[in-house]
Amino acid sequence: MKFATSCVHAGVAKDPAYNSVITPIYPTSTFAFERIGVNKGYDYTRSGNPTRAAIEENIAALEGGLRARCTCTGMGACTIALFLLEPGAHVIAGHDIYGGAFRLMHEVFAQRGLLFSFVDMRDPENVRSTVRDETAMIWIETPSNPLLRIVDIVEVAGIARECGALSVVDNTFMTPYYQKPLELGADIVIHSTTKYLNGHSDVVGGALVAKEADLADKVAWLVNALGVGESPFDAWLVLRGTKTLSQRMQAHSRNAQALADFLSEHPAVNQVYYPGLASHPQHLLATRQMSGFGGMLSFELAIDKITPDDFFSALQYFALAESLGGVESLIEAPWHMSHASMPEPARREAGITPGTIRISAGIEDPDDLIADLRAALG
Repeated sequence: MKFATSCVHAGVAKDPAYNSVITPIYPTSTFAFERIGVNKGYDYTRSGNPTRAAIEENIAALEGGLRARCTCTGMGACTIALFLLEPGAHVIAGHDIYGGAFRLMHEVFAQRGLLFSFVDMRDPENVRSTVRDETAMIWIETPSNPLLRIVDIVEVAGIARECGALSVVDNTFMTPYYQKPLELGADIVIHSTTKYLNGHSDVVGGALVAKEADLADKVAWLVNALGVGESPFDAWLVLRGTKTLSQRMQAHSRNAQALADFLSEHPAVNQVYYPGLASHPQHLLATRQMSGFGGMLSFELAIDKITPDDFFSALQYFALAESLGGVESLIEAPWHMSHASMPEPARREAGITPGTIRISAGIEDPDDLIADLRAALG
């Protein structure tokens, strides 16, 4: 199947009794056995559920992986990935990753025996020079959140293979519509399905996709053992969302490009971060690695000309809110919001400032969004 067809059809046919076109929700906690040791494939929803299996099949098909497992939140997916490691293992991650992932590593797993190095991954040699005997995982977030820096997946995944480490790619920003990390050499892809895969800002969830059977089995075991599987209703909402992923990503990307072009010319904006701009330092890498540039962009507000509070309060169509990937446009200040959990020195090291503004471009008419920004910027 082509990608758009997989979005609509993969994992959907789950109703042999009535042939419903839409996958049913199975909101049961347990399943009856026909006799001891014999059931119809499911015994307890923590371990497996037909609705959750449907979205797992769908996401695995879209990413080109062997199997997927869906979790109750995106952070749940990150947690499962790190639980694949033994105490004393070393992880290399980007210095500018999502604040929640940084907190999970720096303040939770570092206290439980894992070792972390946070480096600028734009240069693969920074990764290579950080590898040590204990390195067991390289964590790639590309484009990075919130400054849209690009990591060369082929190069960095190759470094991981050379040292016997797992490569994990957070593909939340791009989705498999625009980027296929498993095809580029990654071992695991993770998603916050809260974002683009669901696309309607009405659910939280996560997913892990593995391309090898042993790794997929370990992920499945951990999701069950830790009890972080996604609920049937939430799984159904994400499956509803993936059906329109192709169309939505095209609209998100169109709008983000239009906003980036506008902001690049505005005197109240010091810098724009969007890989679709020819001025982006890694535009060529983005063009080679991705088939589109996505719906996320950030910029540096000239706070000597206008304060973030004044700017935000003047907006009509952009909601001041965390999260991203919904049909509506969202805007936020990472310094105070999505990345506030990072210590201030880490935020500054990552390049985040009090004037950094992150936009999740929705699917509204781009002319309305540009007019809204123009009025707010003055």
